[in-house]
Formats: sequence, structure tokens, C-alpha cells
Amino acid sequence: MTARRAGPPGAYSALPMRRTKIVATIGPASRDPEVLLRMVQAGMDVARLNFSHGSAEEHAENVQLVRDAAGRAGRPVAILQDLPGPKLRLGPLENDRIELAVGDRVTFTCGGDEIGTQHAMAINWARLADGVGPGEIIYLADGSVRLRADAVRSAQCEIDCEVEVGGIVLSRQGVNIPGPVDELPAVPEEDLAHLRVGEKIGVDLVALSFVRRAAEVEFLRQETRLPLVAKIEKPQGVENAREIIYAADCVMVARGDLGIELPIEEVPLVQKSLLALAGSMARPSITATQMLDSMVTSPRPTRAEVADVANAILDGTDAVMLSQETAIGAHPVEAVAMMAAVARETEKAAPYERWTAERVRRDQRDPAYTVAHQAVEASRELRLDAIVVPTLSGRSARLVSANRPEVPILALSPGRETVRRCGLMWGVRAASMRRHEVTEELIADAARRVVELGWCQPGQRVGITAGLPSGRPGTTSLFQVQTV
Repeated sequence: MTARRAGPPGAYSALPMRRTKIVATIGPASRDPEVLLRMVQAGMDVARLNFSHGSAEEHAENVQLVRDAAGRAGRPVAILQDLPGPKLRLGPLENDRIELAVGDRVTFTCGGDEIGTQHAMAINWARLADGVGPGEIIYLADGSVRLRADAVRSAQCEIDCEVEVGGIVLSRQGVNIPGPVDELPAVPEEDLAHLRVGEKIGVDLVALSFVRRAAEVEFLRQETRLPLVAKIEKPQGVENAREIIYAADCVMVARGDLGIELPIEEVPLVQKSLLALAGSMARPSITATQMLDSMVTSPRPTRAEVADVANAILDGTDAVMLSQETAIGAHPVEAVAMMAAVARETEKAAPYERWTAERVRRDQRDPAYTVAHQAVEASRELRLDAIVVPTLSGRSARLVSANRPEVPILALSPGRETVRRCGLMWGVRAASMRRHEVTEELIADAARRVVELGWCQPGQRVGITAGLPSGRPGTTSLFQVQTV
């Protein structure tokens, strides 16, 4: 956003920056070091590693490639580990890809992992045949391929189907069948094994798929100290959204499976509702799936896709996500650049004052919520140039971000992980600073640091948040206005 008006130091201005964050999935199309560098330069803030695909060694290599690209670009980039979750999935396929035509006959073997062919494929859950009856629909490839079961042999763990809508299916793709997936374990053992890998290779955040109840987030919380992203993609997750979002650190509106599990015409209003709920609880949100899907093959998106991204931003999403566009698409760098361009243009019309006034439900038991809100109000009334937020855990930056100021949020932290995780927070620009135990020294050093980084010019006025005592997370309780 450009400055509202020119004026002397201290006049209200906003640095030209994009506030909405961009999550991009890393895959075969984006693993090249030069492509990754250009994606970071184009605006990738968070790199998503989809653990439904690839080996532990490949993911470790991807982490290093992202870290190297971020270092070369001089921008912190967070790494998001996306766990497969309790998802029905196909096994491996011949040449990783099979095209099904209308009328083809396919037998699904439940619980196996043999190589699939055009007429015989494996699904990863051994008990599936117990929960599927003749006449039920089975969806593949995000709902684009539809089959109907016409014979079930539970003893042999086999389901015979006929293809009603054809298309291309890929190895390890998801399978959607209403009903029986509820009997799947909430957090599969495979996810816990993946989690250990993610911790070892140094991911910054973890996404839990197909969350249905808050207890699933709480269970994973006992297994890791990493921040947790709850993916809402089941009807039960929508019904229990308030409790799930409260238990999580962030929420992802995963529209792919939502559009299969729910009537597709309901998805836009569900998206708006989930984004508003996340905002009211000061939790960052990610809007995902097919945002610029045509850019998998085309160098330009459709007008409808651009409008979809813009509307998610106007609905208050913190981040927008690219999946196949950057994982296997022909134009990964251009997809990131397009997302960034749409975000910058849309943010010019965002309802900042209404967001600040109405968006976050403040917690009367926690002064940090009130300090964050008043800091944003003060930045507008006093026409400040930025809000500077020293933070240990990133929580203070998250609360200020949730109130949607028109000026930049400049987060400073001694923790490298915290600096990277701020990449998921709307409007937050983050860098490192020394740890301080004395509040006065913390404030003074924060004022010096934002000038040293070139984020503020000498003579500008900023608001600085801090806590008493300093050096302890979760104690933010004061706000000071300074000329840097």
C-alpha cells in the first residue's frame, strides 16, 4: 500500500509491501535451486512440503534447498510440513499415472500396496470393504473421476466398480467415499512417523489433515512443540470449527475435499464463515486449493481465479496457497508472482478500519489482546509509520496482525524459528535482534534495529510494544510511541 499523503517525518505512511502471505508447494517443478530462488524473490513466504508424496530423504533435501534459496534471496521463508492425515489413498500406479474411461471396470483391493493397473488398484485401508455397499459412489482425483460400486466382497477385501466419469488418476491420490472415513484413526501412526522426520529436518510448522475434532489437535500437541495448522476439509470439521481453531495455532480452509464432502455450492459461504471465525480468535488462516489452477499449464490464470484470490483476501485470509501450480505446474515462478500482484492490488481496497474495529474478539483475561488492538488504533490516530513488535514466540506479532493495521508490522525476535514463522502472519515483516532482559533496553534496541534494517528512516514515528518483565513470552502489556 502506498502512502496516504506526503509529509514531514512522522506523517502517516505505509511502506509499499504486500500484506497477504503466499504459501507455495514444493514439488518436481520447483525443486531446482534457481527456480526456488526466483519463487522466493517473487514472493513465496512459506514453502509447503506435502508428506503424502516423496521420501524422507527428498523432504530433507527440499528443506535444505529452501533454506539455501531464502539465504540467497535475503528473505526468511518458513517451511510447512503437511501430514497426510486419515485419508483414503490409492496405492502406487503403473508409470504413476492411469487414464480411466467411462465404462471401464476397476477392482479396488483394500489394504494392499501392489502396483495398480487400469483394472486393479489398491486403497490403503484394509477395512474399507466393510463400510461400502453396492451403489455407493467413489471419487478419485479431487472428485473429477467418479466410479460406482456394484459388487463388494468383504472376505477378499475387494470392491468392483464401474467408471461413470473418466479422467487421469495419479499414484497416492486421495479417494473420497462418504461415511466410512469417519472410522479411520484420527492421527495415523504414519503421521507420527512423518512428524518425527519433520522435526529432524527442521520444519517450522505442521499441518494436520482432515481434522474433525479439537481432540485430534490436542493429541498432536502432546507429540510436538511445533505450531499446528488445522486443515478443515470434512463436514465434521466445519461443525466443530470453533473448538478446532481455538486448539490450533492456525487454520487452513482446504477447499478440495470440502467441495467433495459438502455440496459444492456451500463451499464459498463455509470459507467466509471459517475465515471470519479464525479472525475473531486471532488465528492466522490459509485459503487453499485450485486458486490459480489453470496456471498448472497456462502462463495466465482465468479471470474467475483472480477474483477467487481477491475475494479470499477481502474476506480476511492471512495467506493464499498454491498447490499443483508450483508442485508440478509449468509456471511455478509466474504463479507466485501473479498471486503477489493480485494481493497487492486487492489490498488497496481492503476494509482496514472495519477490520480493526470489529474483527478480533478481545480476551478480557489477557492484556496482550487489548494492547495489540490499541496499538493499531494508535497507529491510525497518531499517523504512525509502523508498529514495531519485539517478540519471543511471535504471539504479539500475531495479535497485532489480527487487528489489521494499515502500517507495516515490524517483528523482531532472537529466535530464528520465530522470524520464519512470522512469514504466515498477515502484514508482518520479521528479522532477528538480540535478546534483552531489561524492557528499556529492548525498546531502545528495537528502535535502532528497524533503522539499521532500512525498514524505517530516522525521524519517523513508530509505536513499539513490549512486556514487563522483558525476556518472558506472553507478557506484552505496554505500548510506547517513539521517534526513531
